[in-house]
Amino acid sequence: MYKYFISIVVTLFTISMYTQNPLNVNVEKDTIVYKTAYGLRLGIDISKPVKALFDSSYKGYEIAGDYRLSKNFYIAAELGYEEETTHEDFTNSFAKGSYIRLGGNINLYKNWLDMNNEIFFGFRYGFSIFDQTLNSYTINTGTEYFPATLMNSRTASGLNAHWAEFMLGIKVETIKNLYISASFSYKVMVNAEDPDNFKTLFAPGFNRVFLNNTGFGFNYTISYLIPFRKK
Repeated sequence: MYKYFISIVVTLFTISMYTQNPLNVNVEKDTIVYKTAYGLRLGIDISKPVKALFDSSYKGYEIAGDYRLSKNFYIAAELGYEEETTHEDFTNSFAKGSYIRLGGNINLYKNWLDMNNEIFFGFRYGFSIFDQTLNSYTINTGTEYFPATLMNSRTASGLNAHWAEFMLGIKVETIKNLYISASFSYKVMVNAEDPDNFKTLFAPGFNRVFLNNTGFGFNYTISYLIPFRKK
């Protein structure tokens, strides 16, 4: 009986020591580090020449670029030229000029492995210098006894506009270093110079100026990344 008791005690002691000192199991961790490219990305907005094909009153082009500063932040800029004839109920006007937009994009998308795609939120400060021509206007008199349309063309040169812009878009790497992106923007006019006795209806880079000084935009860009390093 005493031997059985000793055997049980030894067995329990052995089990206790085993549970307190489990076998060391080496779990290998994935040590592969997936690096993505940092560099300068340059492209063109193809939506503007496509719009010009279907709208004879419009011409425009835009080049775009961004540079990656950190994992999810890019500084960005767009430079372009636009001209458009605007037809209203009582006016016909023409605007042409150049613009620049400066700001940044924040990538909200978490990439897998070495992917380099983006779902981004962007912000811009926009500035344009343009000429505005009033081609013709109609006086709303409500009667047929006065001339309906006056054709004396007037041009105001060197006008400028400032605005803020908020963007939401996607950017996808289709093949190595080649990207396609699409974005929508909401714009708020800060200040726009108007010609004498006439309101600016179109500002290059801003597009159509609505009564509440807001506007909207769309960009479809093809760009190429010039990689400088990987990180």
